[in-house]
Amino acid sequence: MTVSKKKALLGASGLALAAGLVLAPAAAFAHVSVDPSDDARPGAETTLTFGINHGCDGSSTRSVEVSMPDGLSGVHPIADAGWTIETERGGDAGRVSTVTYTATTPVPSDVRGEVKMLVGFADDASGPLAFPVEQTCEDGSTSWSEIAQAGEDPHDLDEPAPVLEFVGAPEAEAEADAAADDGASGAEIAGYVAAGAAVVISLAALGVAVSASRRKA
Repeated sequence: MTVSKKKALLGASGLALAAGLVLAPAAAFAHVSVDPSDDARPGAETTLTFGINHGCDGSSTRSVEVSMPDGLSGVHPIADAGWTIETERGGDAGRVSTVTYTATTPVPSDVRGEVKMLVGFADDASGPLAFPVEQTCEDGSTSWSEIAQAGEDPHDLDEPAPVLEFVGAPEAEAEADAAADDGASGAEIAGYVAAGAAVVISLAALGVAVSASRRKA
């Protein structure tokens, strides 16, 4: 490869990264994904990154509409030079119901695109949370909205919605740790008591043996 070709490829890669794109073979990724920057917990906040891993049957992606599930206390899309952003509000609380990201330049099918948003979770939220995504391409569209039912393997779905898993609430984890510590302490105390009892019994037996030997003498 000539130096000029190497520079051209590096330049293209830099532009793609600056626009929230990642060059990658389409076969390396399956669908739309969601990844949190921190553990998703009730009452917490985290930045979600949605990865658009390929286009629509080879067609470039023009826009991505993400629908919000119940259990969110706030949604704040993160600005990106590669996308224009529109939000739609709904419901009695007027919370954000959908966020639409439109690419300033259509994302090629063999390039991974990424969009981000900061979300807060309600104190009573529980996972997993599904985020249906409507992917619109220059030719066609795909609705990533299928949700696996109980006992169903999500890998068997043709167009699965990206799903965010929850971890336990900090309070619950703290209580579990405390319970484990209490259990360990109780076991240690029981062990000490048993050991002490064994020593007492041994000393008593020794005393009986000594007394018996003295009487014989």
